[in-house]
Amino acid sequence: MYQHNISISNQWLSFEDVKNAITQTTHLSISDEATSLINKCRSFLDSKLNDSEGVYYGINTGFGFLQNVQIDKEQIQQLQYNLLMSHACGMGNEVPTAIVRLMLLLKVKSLSFGNSGVQLATVNALIHLYNQNILPVIYTQGSLGASGDLAPLSHLCLPLIGMGEVLIDNKKQLTQHIIDKIGFKPVALQSKEGLALINGTQFMSAYGMYSLYKAERLLKLADIIAAISYDAFDCVQQPLHPSIHLVRKHKGQINTAATLRKLLADSAIAKQKKQQVQDPYSFRCVPQVHGASKDVFENVLNVFLTEINAVTDNPNVFPDEDLIVSGGNFHGQPLALHVDFLSIAMAEIGNISERRTYQLISGQRGLPLFLVNDPGLNSGFMIPQYTAAGIVSENKQLCTPASIDSIPSSNNQEDHVSMGANAATKCFKVIENVEKVLAIELMTAVQALDFRRPLQSSSTLENFVCEFRKQVTFNEQDRVLHNDMLQAVQFIQQVNLDNL
Repeated sequence: MYQHNISISNQWLSFEDVKNAITQTTHLSISDEATSLINKCRSFLDSKLNDSEGVYYGINTGFGFLQNVQIDKEQIQQLQYNLLMSHACGMGNEVPTAIVRLMLLLKVKSLSFGNSGVQLATVNALIHLYNQNILPVIYTQGSLGASGDLAPLSHLCLPLIGMGEVLIDNKKQLTQHIIDKIGFKPVALQSKEGLALINGTQFMSAYGMYSLYKAERLLKLADIIAAISYDAFDCVQQPLHPSIHLVRKHKGQINTAATLRKLLADSAIAKQKKQQVQDPYSFRCVPQVHGASKDVFENVLNVFLTEINAVTDNPNVFPDEDLIVSGGNFHGQPLALHVDFLSIAMAEIGNISERRTYQLISGQRGLPLFLVNDPGLNSGFMIPQYTAAGIVSENKQLCTPASIDSIPSSNNQEDHVSMGANAATKCFKVIENVEKVLAIELMTAVQALDFRRPLQSSSTLENFVCEFRKQVTFNEQDRVLHNDMLQAVQFIQQVNLDNL
């Protein structure tokens, strides 16, 4: 049973649509308007080729450096098959299935505007794969982030011509062996279609949108976990005063301070008299640091939403203007720059989280050293901080921008590339790492909070802590904390944030 229907039309594909595609069993359909635009463009392209001796890049010519090689009309169909086969050169790990589904969705969306020249049958075949959860096997390496995500998108589209591999019920199978089972005949590709399928930014876009989905959740969790740490470290409340943030005017900063004030509103720990005047920056500057990352998130999200609602193949076909125009909409520079920025912004959430973890185990503010009874006999929470530190260091290495690199290809015809695919896959890893670092902080902060008893934090935070304690219990003495850390990660992946 489908939980949500996504109808592809000229209407804006929203962040909510993308999140539904990730979290729910969604059904994809195409509107009458989009159907009409696709058919109109295909008819125009067919008539153009039949009535003209014109040379059109990628339609009746070779590709890249071979642009000047004209292809006979009788060979145009074979040209499309050769393109998909020759460009399916992916290596590395297999792309996660959630991102493969997004790639299918975003490719259908890009083709639906009627500027790509594909057949309706080709779009419907992609929709069929999506709806039947028949997922092409795609690899993470092979795209330079310009000329489109050539290798990944070739693997995405090989099943349309009965080739490549697919996952059905998590079992990998050769498409040619199960073609009768998957519910459609191989598509007879027409002129331009191979290029329309593999030109585009859907690999970068899908990774980026999935990372944004994860980042949105982690940014909310980071505020909640920081608030628990705030009380666990017995911090002063002055740095959260609204006046401080209103005079600086950054939206994310104002939002974060307000969120922490709300989360700590009825905390007995927060209201008690403090011994210190100020706290370390990792607590005092949570609004400034978390807020800056939130502002980056909003900026990156706007760029990616623009991209997924765009035509990114080449050449572009304009039936009403009687035009076939070759350009560079497949170049991933906007995505590369911004997904690099998202990596940096999210890595900073991990950086400041690890510093709070370090402060909590340092034996200050009446807390026992390493948050355990009998320190010395017990190492307590000493080594989870090591793990967090190692992960944070890995993120610093991953945050070297991929977008500052470019390596010429196609005999120097494609002499500047974005490396957006590498930027996108790196961002995915950074965000996975931040999730682990926040889980370690949560585990540490809740342990520290228990040493404040019988004092209570706010009702909201105490309810959150109570749910966490159902999965990870108080650490009385040394045990294998790896298991607790895995449970903490699972908790922050699954906990309901709707009422927080």
